[in-house]
Parts: sequence; structure tokens; C-alpha cells
Amino acid sequence: MKSVLVPLANGSEELEAVTILNILRRAGLDAVSASLDGHPISGSRGTMLIPDTGLDEALKRDFDMVVLPGGQPGTNNLKADARIIKLVQRMATNGRYVCAICAAPSVLAMAGLLDGKRATSFPGSLDAFPKVSRQPQAVVEDGKIITSRGPGTAMDFALTLVERLAGKTRRDEVEAGLVRV
Repeated sequence: MKSVLVPLANGSEELEAVTILNILRRAGLDAVSASLDGHPISGSRGTMLIPDTGLDEALKRDFDMVVLPGGQPGTNNLKADARIIKLVQRMATNGRYVCAICAAPSVLAMAGLLDGKRATSFPGSLDAFPKVSRQPQAVVEDGKIITSRGPGTAMDFALTLVERLAGKTRRDEVEAGLVRV
């Protein structure tokens, strides 16, 4: 079974975090949430989220994909954690999927992963990174880097992640169960 790590920091956007975890789990993927300190986090809108584990414990495992939810100050908290920077760099070096939504693509840019790459983000989040080819689409893929714009695109983003790890048929099955139309 393919596995996905979703790191959570205080101030992470809960709509994105929960949508990503829910849809990945609906697809039968092993989606693991891990807070930076192993404790529950308070999301950007004050919703308490209880992680599956702490980041140190999660880093003992090997994952096929890492997905960073955005939100503030969650994105800044992820940027400030050296373990997250090393994780995304290692995942990219090893040819794994590295994904981020909302303000979190700036974490990937800070780690040097978006230089010369196409990406999207919450408006303004990538302004400090001129080497990124900023795109207007809801979800942008450049190789194994997948980015998305924000809370309103979380479902499309998560379904794209399902498709990359479990295939188009599985994505279609999950999407049908969501009754989006």
C-alpha cells in the first residue's frame, strides 16, 4: 500500500489538512498525519487536530509522498523546522512525490525545490521566489512536485494525489462517492 505523510504544525489550514487526509484514506492509501511535536495542533481557524503520531516517529518510516497543508502561521512553522526542509529535499532527491497547497509551496521554494519549476500557491506566497514559474491553475504538476492554490482547491488537489498514487480508476471511484456534481 502506498503511504503518504501529512505534517501538521500549529496554524495549519484545517480544511486542507482534513480534506487531504480524508480523501487519501477514502482511496485506501496509508495517510499518516504527524505534528511537529507529537501533540494536538490548533489549526489556523482554531480547530483542534489530533495527529496520528509525532514527526520524529514518522520520520523512521519511508513514504511515497509528503503533502504540506498551508495556512498561517502553519506554513511559517513548517519553514522554521529543519526536519521538514530536510524531509522535502530528501523526498525529491529520492524521486518521491513532494506536494504542497496554499502558502506551503513557499516551503518547497525555500528548500530550493521550485527553482525553474512550474508551481501555484495562495496569491503572493511565492512572490519572494523569482525563480519559480508561477501558474494560475488550481493544481499544477511539474514532475513529481504537485502544488495547489488554497482551501477552495483542496478537493481537486487531493484527488490528483490519489490519481498519482492509486491511478485514474481509483480517483474516479473516490470522486463518484463524493457526489460532487
